[in-house]
Amino acid sequence: MNYDIVAVGEAMLRLWVPVGERLEQAPAFRVSVAGAEANVAVAAARMGARTAWLSALPQNSLGRRAAREIAAHGVDVSHVHWIDDARMGVYFVELSVPPRPTTVLYDRAGSAAALMDSDSIDWPVIEQARLVHISGITPALSDSALETSFEVVRRARRAGSLVSIDVNYRRLLWTPGECRAAVSEMARSADLLITTAEDALDVFALEGEPADVARALAALTACHRVVVTAGSAGAYWLDGGKEGFSPGHLDADVVDRIGAGDAFAAGTLLGLLEDDLEGGVERGLAMAALKLGIYGDQLSVVKEEVDRLIGGSGREVAR
Repeated sequence: MNYDIVAVGEAMLRLWVPVGERLEQAPAFRVSVAGAEANVAVAAARMGARTAWLSALPQNSLGRRAAREIAAHGVDVSHVHWIDDARMGVYFVELSVPPRPTTVLYDRAGSAAALMDSDSIDWPVIEQARLVHISGITPALSDSALETSFEVVRRARRAGSLVSIDVNYRRLLWTPGECRAAVSEMARSADLLITTAEDALDVFALEGEPADVARALAALTACHRVVVTAGSAGAYWLDGGKEGFSPGHLDADVVDRIGAGDAFAAGTLLGLLEDDLEGGVERGLAMAALKLGIYGDQLSVVKEEVDRLIGGSGREVAR
């Protein structure tokens, strides 16, 4: 089967407490499955795309739970590489409201995904995909994951697949210089580079208006399609000779902001597949706004809900 989108990256278990509870006092944790590339695959699948997720998981009950939950949204997980005696990455989330920020604690060192190498990847799946997506998180997991990430984008490019990269800088995994070097290498094979304005500043030392940042990134990376998000304000997009700014949904209330960037990326990729980056950015902004109102990392809505938001439905109660 050929897929519209193949995403490569780690999945983790998320243990979290709702707003108003503290990690250090929690009598119990809610559990869900998370992971940037898996979140993208889930969101795209729920919009009707044929998606697959490639990764390595431990051959145990925790790995099976992750695969089952991702598959429940319509993502093909049959190409996952299973590893005996490996561990599942975990992260803890304490949701909050201003002025106290949401807190994230990771316990992912040495996870099954960090053990990924060339033998972990079903290469025909990569080479036959319409689009392959990866983020700056995956190459940061280990030396073998770094080399595998480079090989993923090189093989996808040689096979004629579109390649998208989300910078997704994680300061707890590596330094800005290490991220810059890896993302720049992958961007040589990329058709689209996505970043937040914050990551552009931290990783590439680029600041200013999103339009200026996008142009500078395109020049630095030789990637002619760049999207720079500016939080709830919206996103600036650059597509070769075309460029523009798409406004966000400033009225969106925040229940859980983790995963909103992945929902945005999924919508943008769908536009790229349709040769309509501007439309994809607008769809991504709507998907991100809806994700803000949902607990967990994954966008659990259907296409009709996104279409209603894009179409301007202002109903507070859908009857």
